[in-house]
Amino acid sequence: LESQTLLLTYLRVKVRKNLAELEKKAEKNLITLCEEKERQQEKLCKLKREILLREREQKLDEALHKQMEVLSPLVPVCEQFKEQYKSFAVSLDATRHELPIKNIHIEGDMLTYLDELQKQLTIAQELLTEVMPSYSEESAKACSALKELKETSQKLDKDLQRSFTQVQNLSFEVSKEVSLHNQRICEENHGLDVVKHWYFN
Repeated sequence: LESQTLLLTYLRVKVRKNLAELEKKAEKNLITLCEEKERQQEKLCKLKREILLREREQKLDEALHKQMEVLSPLVPVCEQFKEQYKSFAVSLDATRHELPIKNIHIEGDMLTYLDELQKQLTIAQELLTEVMPSYSEESAKACSALKELKETSQKLDKDLQRSFTQVQNLSFEVSKEVSLHNQRICEENHGLDVVKHWYFN
């Protein structure tokens, strides 16, 4: 019985020792797994950022390609308009000595000149509409916002002036009440006859 007890005690001690070693190994393996998990999460976040950047770059490239497709046909038209405008400016500069004070010297038929000018203005309007379709809306919004801001500032200015006047009136009333209160205290402390000599010499 004693030998069996000794054997069981030895086995119990050995089991505890093995269990402690297994716990240490398990804890070490768990720490290693946690560190590996953090590294994998960092890699995953980095890959996600790279994917988002690539998607954004791809969208920007697509938008740029679409803009190039839309604006490419307008390049020769813009060049033509630029050349025509240059020639008009050169002609105007060459004939500026013939310009009177109020009228512009026009060679040829007036109706033909007006028709040609109307065509050029129509082309310019179409070009501006195609190149800048949203600027008019944005400028209208900006004008509306500026108008609202101006109205708000005027309203605030009026409110501030009204508040300043009210504060001045209130300050005057407070000063008046304080003066009357001090006068009453002086009259009570020194007598009405003495106080009269302070105000009326």
